[in-house]
Formats: sequence, C-alpha cells, structure tokens
Amino acid sequence: MRNKDVALRSLLCMILLFSGLGYAQQGQKGKPIPPPAENVSAKRHPNLAAAQRHLDQAFEKIQAAQQANEWDLAGHARKAKELIDQADRELKQAAETANQEHK
Repeated sequence: MRNKDVALRSLLCMILLFSGLGYAQQGQKGKPIPPPAENVSAKRHPNLAAAQRHLDQAFEKIQAAQQANEWDLAGHARKAKELIDQADRELKQAAETANQEHK
C-alpha cells in the first residue's frame, strides 16, 4: 500500500511540474514568443542580415537557459526574448527603409 501512495504522489508531482513548465513557457501574456525571422536579404543588406542571424542565436541561447533552469528566470528571459523580437522588427524596417531610399 505504501508503494502505491509514493507512486501516486510522484505521478501527481510530475503532472504539476509539467503543467507549470507549460504555463511558464507561455509566460504571463499567454503566447509563446516566436524565434526572430531572418527575412532581410543578405545580398542587399549583408550587415542587417548578419544581425538577424545573431538575434536568432541569442534567442536560442535564452531558450536553452530557460530549459536548463526549468523556465524559472523571474520573467527576465521572456523580457529578453521580447526585446530580441523588437530588434528583429526594427532590422526589417531598416532594410525596407534602405530599399525605399535606394530605388
């Protein structure tokens, strides 16, 4: 009987852990942040495209850190990912502006 209680408690703890990890992954806003797009032409804007690749690498490292720390980074990792997303959008806009100015 005691082994069954231990197994049941372990199972319940695992269920709570995995549901908590899923919630933490989504963050407070409920939506996971997608990795940055690499949508700047490397032929027309090699430096901006390289910057996008570096943002993608940084995003992947943040995800690895979140997983290693069981997603508990007090919201700082999510904020960093949001800022990477913002920087990615700014790079795309910079490329579009350069395209308009150099037609």
